[in-house]
Amino acid sequence: MTIDIHTFLPRLQKEVATYQVPVVDLIGVQTRDPFKVLVATILSARTKDETTAKASARLFAKGSTPAELAALSEEELRRLIYPVGFYKNKAKYLSKLPEALSPFANKVPDEMDDLLTLPGVGRKTANLVLAVAFKKPAICVDTHVHRIMNIWGYVDTKTPEQTERALRKKLPGEYWLTVNSTLVAFGQGTCKPVSPHCDRCLLQPECPQTGVTPRRRITQKKTRYLRLLSWNVNGIRAAEKKGFIDLIEGLGPDVLALQETKAHPEQLSDELKNIQGYEVYFASAEKKGYSGVAIYTRHTPLQVITGIGHPEFDNEGRTLTLEFATYFLVNCYFPNSQHGLKRMDYKIGFNEAVHGFIDELATRKTVVLCGDLNVAHKEIDLANPETNMQNPGFTPEERQWMDQFLSTNYIDTFRMFNTGPEHYSWWSYRFNARARNIGWRIDYFIVDAKSTDRVKSAAILPHIMGSDHCPVEMVLKL
Repeated sequence: MTIDIHTFLPRLQKEVATYQVPVVDLIGVQTRDPFKVLVATILSARTKDETTAKASARLFAKGSTPAELAALSEEELRRLIYPVGFYKNKAKYLSKLPEALSPFANKVPDEMDDLLTLPGVGRKTANLVLAVAFKKPAICVDTHVHRIMNIWGYVDTKTPEQTERALRKKLPGEYWLTVNSTLVAFGQGTCKPVSPHCDRCLLQPECPQTGVTPRRRITQKKTRYLRLLSWNVNGIRAAEKKGFIDLIEGLGPDVLALQETKAHPEQLSDELKNIQGYEVYFASAEKKGYSGVAIYTRHTPLQVITGIGHPEFDNEGRTLTLEFATYFLVNCYFPNSQHGLKRMDYKIGFNEAVHGFIDELATRKTVVLCGDLNVAHKEIDLANPETNMQNPGFTPEERQWMDQFLSTNYIDTFRMFNTGPEHYSWWSYRFNARARNIGWRIDYFIVDAKSTDRVKSAAILPHIMGSDHCPVEMVLKL
């Protein structure tokens, strides 16, 4: 299906006129000051607009010019802009900004190459400043523009940078200045990254919906299916700062199992412990800031089991089980065998203890094991198997245990529905691995073999950000 961009964008411009304006555009309307537009754009990266707006207001009350900004310490900048995403890094960028502007007579430059010399400024930020502050022809491509243009099939790209280059060649010039604000508002209000509202979208009849999983309608809550998600969040408090609560409310799973929470309940905000519609249960490590698992559930469990009855494993907060009427959910964060394989014996011991634990549960009802197993089972489950044969998570010992485990009547549900390569759930933060899709599939939903007819679907959700892992999903018949 080929879309008509001259139909889609003008229709959306009228549609989003009633939406909340993205904060950078709002600041651009309120003031023609390029400095404020630049600072607000730096703050807005990976941050909700509402949070950006409040942080910008606090900051501009004390530092609305380069000179005023230079008078603020980095510590004070942190305090003023918290809790924007990556606020520590952004405070460093802002502290260096006045000096970086000095070659330009303490003014924000209006050329791309000059903007890119400023701290914290990449192509997206530079394009947005050029378009909003200076009204110069520029295509700002954020994640919404990149995502929606690919959903429409107008481009076929892997990264926002590739999308920008493609749009420069293809997008008519009349849309360059407005495409970002239009699609950001549309992406926040209707075509959301998680559970987009295709049912109410005015473009729905003509949209190709490439790679889209529309939201479940409210009436579907009464169907016979449960949607289960599992996600290693690599620190639940860090995830909260990256919009975790909004993500969960948007995803709306029936059950969400988390691993590597790295926190005790008393260390968490009331908002994290009281997400509307959910009960939450925790199993924390004795050591603070380490390991830990949690489960959010819409349905009250019959029983909560913390650990697996082995103190040497349970003191690390690696297992939490909820019993429901027709199934057990066992949420596990399996140990990493670590550099030099120094924890290999500990990991294999844990693996075998978990195996025995779920074997006993499976005699009573369906068992669903989910979590970060810290092993890529087959060569297809990681991008570079040849160079990782002796590395933690892909050693012969760990893979052999996985072979043996699955051979005893357990099923890797993702492989029931997808046998292809290049499907991963974890990417290193180094070397731009996620953008290049150089990853590992180490997060799983596993069920006992006699219950496979209850599994409706299983998937990986790589578009969900907020951790070095992405969530994995399984839909289970009641």
